[in-house]
Amino acid sequence: MSTVLVTGGAGYVGSHAVLGLAAAGYDVVVFDNLSAGHEEAVQAAARAHPERRVSFIRGDVGDTAAVALALRESGAAAVLHFAARLSVSESVADPGGYYLANVAGTLSLLSAMAKVGVPRFVFSSTAATFGEPVTTPIDESHPQEPINAYGETKLAVERALPHFERAHGVRWVALRYFNASGADPDGRVGEDHTPEVHVIPLALSAVAAGTPFTVFGTDYPTPDGTCIRDFVHVTDLAHAHVLSLRALESGHRSSAYNLGTGDGVSIRTLLSAIERVTGRPVPHQIGARRPGDPARLVASSARITRELGWHPRFDLDSIVQTAWQWLQAHPHGYHQPWSTE
Repeated sequence: MSTVLVTGGAGYVGSHAVLGLAAAGYDVVVFDNLSAGHEEAVQAAARAHPERRVSFIRGDVGDTAAVALALRESGAAAVLHFAARLSVSESVADPGGYYLANVAGTLSLLSAMAKVGVPRFVFSSTAATFGEPVTTPIDESHPQEPINAYGETKLAVERALPHFERAHGVRWVALRYFNASGADPDGRVGEDHTPEVHVIPLALSAVAAGTPFTVFGTDYPTPDGTCIRDFVHVTDLAHAHVLSLRALESGHRSSAYNLGTGDGVSIRTLLSAIERVTGRPVPHQIGARRPGDPARLVASSARITRELGWHPRFDLDSIVQTAWQWLQAHPHGYHQPWSTE
């Protein structure tokens, strides 16, 4: 098996992909500036697969020379790219920062790949490239009209990829996930953002701490008034990245795929699942809608199922259960507080 460079591999989805790659027989070099990731996640992946080489380089994808050096020295034959800023609401407030990190950073990475001659690229994209759904579930032919800067930056990269393929022979797969959720079922890595932006860990933290969780908007045009989302387990997403890499290795054409379960879950339904799994009520309060939030986002993943054989294996209760197990084992995330003894 070859070596894969994983940018953002110390982050949430990236660290689960590192686990998946190592389990599939790849050596992995994680390239991460640790602005949002955790070196402990890389160490956990290395411990889980001592038979593989899992190493870490601290660096920024915006540094083209540093990326090129890492690619040359590692002998990487492919890049899985997760390094990005990912908050919809933050992107509305700071579009410039998002374009610099997500667009300029990715173009720097692609330029380094072209310079070194690395031919395969798997890109972490998002359902936010679609904007407000015209039809549901959303398949790959759905119009891409983002309503926030986060989605626009990911779409800008998607549109650049065919140009890099024509000019430099970089073949690619773009994976548009819907709501990444859950944690490694074996508890080796999990979700740890500062601040946390995802609904499931926020709601679970409310259960653990007894402090109110905010439901943003109950006046959407949905059956119970709350947003509907497609929650897909992070381990399933990691598996899709491995399948995509193997497809590129076997000569599969460049392509984009949507990743979700196809089941829409309202926020109220999610809270009921959390109460069912934890056995505790979710303290919550009602807030106003957040700018840039569509009412309903549900995926059709028929294309990747048909072409690559991917399908989600974890249901909603399993997603919540693995996230709850992670939170209970890591109440302070990867960084436990210093002992006072």
